[in-house]
Amino acid sequence: MDIQRNVFREDHEMLRETARRFFERECLPRQAQWDADGRTDRETWLKAGREGLLCVTVPEEYGGGGGDFGHSAVLAEELHRSGVSGFSLSVHSDITAPYIVRFGSDEQKKRWLPGICRGETIMAIAMTEPGTGSDLKSVRTTAVRDGNEWVINGSKTFISNGLNCDMVLVACKTDPSAGAKGVSLIMVETGRPGFRRGRKLEKVGQPAADTTEMFFDNVRVPLDNLLGEENKGFAYLMQELAQERLIIAVYCTAKLERLLEQTIAYVKERKVFGQTVWDFQNTKFKLADIKTQAVAARTLVDHYIAEHTRRRITVQEAAIAKLFATETLWKCIDEMVQLHGGYGYMLEYPIARAFCDYRIARVFGGTSEVQRDLISRRL
Repeated sequence: MDIQRNVFREDHEMLRETARRFFERECLPRQAQWDADGRTDRETWLKAGREGLLCVTVPEEYGGGGGDFGHSAVLAEELHRSGVSGFSLSVHSDITAPYIVRFGSDEQKKRWLPGICRGETIMAIAMTEPGTGSDLKSVRTTAVRDGNEWVINGSKTFISNGLNCDMVLVACKTDPSAGAKGVSLIMVETGRPGFRRGRKLEKVGQPAADTTEMFFDNVRVPLDNLLGEENKGFAYLMQELAQERLIIAVYCTAKLERLLEQTIAYVKERKVFGQTVWDFQNTKFKLADIKTQAVAARTLVDHYIAEHTRRRITVQEAAIAKLFATETLWKCIDEMVQLHGGYGYMLEYPIARAFCDYRIARVFGGTSEVQRDLISRRL
């Protein structure tokens, strides 16, 4: 993009180069196998840990990179610009691990975070349940005290890293009569009796993203697996969902820029009716519109990256970023598929892969309708 970006420092850009090389060297050659297997391989997670690409914002004393959100942003940008699909680093590093950093005790951090940062313990977060969707206050999975343990019963669905994960952050009802004020967050190791992974869900896109159902049948965990205070989980989720939504906006914006570059290159080479697709005025006008949208998204998202790096972004601002970036990306992808003609429907072309992989961006992290509701509350 020919736009001056001032949001990143030199140390951010140094990490960008490391990340770019890693994704090109270690991930892209494995993509076809990941797609066939329906999951990423654990060795790549361990390599990412050794390269310092996991949990870059976790304090160094717990094994992390000690960085800020700018470091997370450049990693997300490079992962999605590279064309790698289904490697759910953000779920592990930017969505789940921060709950432990923010709300965990020092003992919990020392116990869990070093392995998480090394890629030895892969993380997932289990919020969504069958029938509840984005309505987190209505979760039905329960955790009941029994002596010095929690006994957890219920089910979750659409869980990213569901096959690979070793530990899951589970949103549970510890006071079913209290609605949103009865939700707690409990860490569950997946080796515990009564925990069961359901089927790998067959999605429209991202075949390498191991998305599953999970079942909890009298799963017992120690009381000190509770994160933060009992019944404060919904408030914790509301605080941290802003970062999840912003990271989605970050990588959708980067993906839009990359797809625009690839589409321009394609239409300047592809010939039809004796001229290139680029030579048609309609093509130029369509791409001019997409360029304008990409610059608008970049300007908006960079502003919010800077705000969140200083921990100043609000719930409403994160919703604005996600809503605009995801809706813009989807509309522009549809236009760019059209400019590719029939080849835009062939998965060997990046635009077709993006058509399958990024439709979900308007749904996960809270649907576009949820974002509109959050924005409208402050009007």
